[in-house]
Amino acid sequence: MRLKEQVALITGSARGIGKEIAYTFAKEGAIVIISDVNGEMAKTTADEFIKEGLKADSFICNVTDSASVQEMVDKILDKYNRLDILVNNAGITKDNLLLRMSDNEWDAVINVNLKGTFTCTKAVCKVMLKARKGKIINIASIIGVIGNAGQANYAASKAGIIGLTKSVAKEFSSRGITANAVAPGFIQSEMTDKLSEKAKEEIFKAIPLGSLGTPKDVAGVCLFLASKDADYITGQTILVDGGMGI
Repeated sequence: MRLKEQVALITGSARGIGKEIAYTFAKEGAIVIISDVNGEMAKTTADEFIKEGLKADSFICNVTDSASVQEMVDKILDKYNRLDILVNNAGITKDNLLLRMSDNEWDAVINVNLKGTFTCTKAVCKVMLKARKGKIINIASIIGVIGNAGQANYAASKAGIIGLTKSVAKEFSSRGITANAVAPGFIQSEMTDKLSEKAKEEIFKAIPLGSLGTPKDVAGVCLFLASKDADYITGQTILVDGGMGI
């Protein structure tokens, strides 16, 4: 119960890695806030957790809209009177080669991934500054470290998150707030399940450990960063990538 009674907001957590992070936190005693642009899916996920005896709540939120984010944070405070942990997980991809990439494809990914991290951090840090404590965990990507053909928008957004994380760490460390990033590599998902065996073989060649990661691998690192065990760690980017970034 490393996070007992702490309130943890995880954006984009109705499914996928975000859901696994929320579940892991809830199992450790946190009251998890399932936040997603799909309110119905967020409620379904929260209800799943509650049926297991875990503490969860759900809110619909568009992370690109600062008013929507502030409204969600205000509701959380009205209900729980605290907000201890923020995981900026909400993200999208719109892959294309640079010469074919439209302004809309670029803007959409930057807005959700990078601006969304900014808007949520700005709203939540006001609460944490007042409490003089807090944990901010940003989900970046190995692609933000090494780049990838066909993902210029995604790579730029995730590299931006890493830079933002370092700046937030420097601005707020004196108030007891830590900010760190987690950069997953290729993680098992619905998308990777659909890949051909040949495509998987090519991916495995780029991973020294020779296998895909799991959402649990990412969630475990997030739990560590959210716990007291990581109180003296800030401004760092931890790669959960099977060695891809070596």
